[in-house]
Amino acid sequence: MSVRELVVLGTASQVPTRHRNHNGYLLRWDGEGILFDPGEGTQRQMLRAGVAAHDLNRICVTHFHGDHSLGLAGVIQRINLDRVPHEITAHYPRSGKRFFDRLRYATAYRETVGLTEVPVDADGVLATTPAYTFEARRLSHPVESFGYRLVEPDGRRMLPERLAAHGIKGPDVGRIQRDGSLGGVPLEAVSEVRPGQRFAFVMDTRLCEGVHALAEGCDLLVIESTFLGEDEPLAVEHGHLTAGQAARVARDAGVRHLVLTHFSQRYTGPEEFERQARAAGFDGELTVAYDLLRVPVPKRR
Repeated sequence: MSVRELVVLGTASQVPTRHRNHNGYLLRWDGEGILFDPGEGTQRQMLRAGVAAHDLNRICVTHFHGDHSLGLAGVIQRINLDRVPHEITAHYPRSGKRFFDRLRYATAYRETVGLTEVPVDADGVLATTPAYTFEARRLSHPVESFGYRLVEPDGRRMLPERLAAHGIKGPDVGRIQRDGSLGGVPLEAVSEVRPGQRFAFVMDTRLCEGVHALAEGCDLLVIESTFLGEDEPLAVEHGHLTAGQAARVARDAGVRHLVLTHFSQRYTGPEEFERQARAAGFDGELTVAYDLLRVPVPKRR
């Protein structure tokens, strides 16, 4: 059974708190698992969330601040300890390769698993598979940072009433899907475009072109909202977003489900993040993330 969901492993910015671990997010996309920004403690959070090293296919780091990357050492060593039977791909800003290398080989261990490094240099496509295209966009932060976006190809939805009108049924439905036409009836006459699903992951950044490009048309957008509106000058200074800014991005991009995360330890409760996001005009589905939460990707349009 295919599963498409976000598993939230940690939601704190800069330092963990009693209730929030450092960052960590796993996207389950059918049979694949994409781990984003494994901060310190991610390996233990995976255990608590029921996520195994075998579930991972890609590891993506937005930038090399510790709350987004210090868990790499433990996760990579666990992958090798568990002898994951498939190759794993790692994406990260090429400018931070020295940090990735230090974390990958932080201590002695036996390498048993192929880990392919595909660093990010600029905006563009990182991978194309039959199931999705995986892209990166540059963000605006004091150190080089990239966000990630997964786009499923558009498909087609068969329309029973049109099939019936043309007398197409049983095995002929599969034939027209495969061949593009049947008995002079084109596929377009009995079906419609089914938009592919879109997911984006946007961490530490000021407002910039990359944020809007990543968010455009997303079914599920995971985005940092480190600060509340009254602290916007701090957000700009340190390269972050407020809850209101993140919500306006989602509103303008037509996002269906917005997940706010990466909260400063100066705030004690989530209620004001939701209030400010709604006040900014976002009226879609909204989640203020907490550790070990599971968020399903919305059903197809």
